[in-house]
Amino acid sequence: MGYLRFVIDNRLFLLAGFLLTLTSSYGQTYFISIFAGEIRGTFNLSDGQWGGIYTVGTTLSAITMIWAGALTDRFRVRELSLVVMLALAVACLAMAAVPNWIVLVFVIYALRLTGQGMMSQLGSVAMARWFVAARGRALSLSSMGFAAGQATLPVLFVALFATFHWRSLWVLAAIIVLLTIPVMRRLLQHERTPQSMARTNQVAGMNGHHWTRAQLLRSGLFWLMVPMVLGPAAWGTALFFQQVHLTEVKGWSLVSFVALMPLFTVAAVVFTFVSGWAIDRFGVKWVVPVQMLPFAVSFFVLAYADSIAVAGLGMVIFGVGQGMQATAPAAFWAEFYGTRHLGAIKAIAAAIMVFGSAIGPGITGALIDAGIDFPDQMVAIGIYYLLAGALACLGILRYQRCLVLA
Repeated sequence: MGYLRFVIDNRLFLLAGFLLTLTSSYGQTYFISIFAGEIRGTFNLSDGQWGGIYTVGTTLSAITMIWAGALTDRFRVRELSLVVMLALAVACLAMAAVPNWIVLVFVIYALRLTGQGMMSQLGSVAMARWFVAARGRALSLSSMGFAAGQATLPVLFVALFATFHWRSLWVLAAIIVLLTIPVMRRLLQHERTPQSMARTNQVAGMNGHHWTRAQLLRSGLFWLMVPMVLGPAAWGTALFFQQVHLTEVKGWSLVSFVALMPLFTVAAVVFTFVSGWAIDRFGVKWVVPVQMLPFAVSFFVLAYADSIAVAGLGMVIFGVGQGMQATAPAAFWAEFYGTRHLGAIKAIAAAIMVFGSAIGPGITGALIDAGIDFPDQMVAIGIYYLLAGALACLGILRYQRCLVLA
């Protein structure tokens, strides 16, 4: 099937996946962090206190995701997305009205759970389950919602700071989420769902088996993959969370560093499609082992960068890794563990990723307070990526033979 024909024939489902990932933006770090100065000023919080609140709220959402993410195996995306988007809109309104830092912990929890957690989960699980032969292409197209949100929403809302109070902008975010609901329901009038698919249409994983979550947790492959799942979320979030500190240490202006984001976004978009094509052409088992390399190289480059131009190169390479990360993990869980219990399995992976995004800023912030600047930490983080990639490669080599029997 030609690429254009594939998009035309599946436009409703692909657009639904795009909107799911785009709407996750309101619970993502890159969106919430633009309000950091206003939040700290309103509640008289230090950088450490704000980071602590963010870590606690995100960690709680990671724990909840273990249960909530499994709901994608039981309910239609059309119905579950309605509940999640309504909850996300309420969370945005709660941020607009949050009275003190204690309540702020629970608001962050709600935003991270409904936005980063469940909206992302719905988008990736839907694409991985709805598409088999073209899974890579579907994931790459739907993942454009992440790129679109990151490229446009922070710029748009920062521009609106000049006119509107920060609390009013969270009301605007809630309105946008609510306006997305009828569009989503129209797109998924005739949804491909676990309930509407015959049991024989489910795609099995290793050894021709549909793995349950309990069986996943007893699988050696899963534990070899954990560092790879955790790393990009932890250290990628830390990179954006510590960008002010990074630019201060390097002697760059924050404006010049932020101006590199389009380069990062373009690289991420291009390699989202490249990795999606590679997954469909060669299989996800050949993509996963190398996806940690761009992350490692980018952190080494940024650690030793002595100019904003070299930093730009580092961000481009980081974008390559981010693009691969947008497609490969979701395809991996479906191919190796089957699709029947994919929601429950992906929920574990999502919980690990959300937990990583909680601890990354906390660990790097604590090390900064201890006198270890973030650029110095980046060398160790690069080594972490290499070790995580080696473990993933070992797992793929050890277990890929099981796919032959599937």
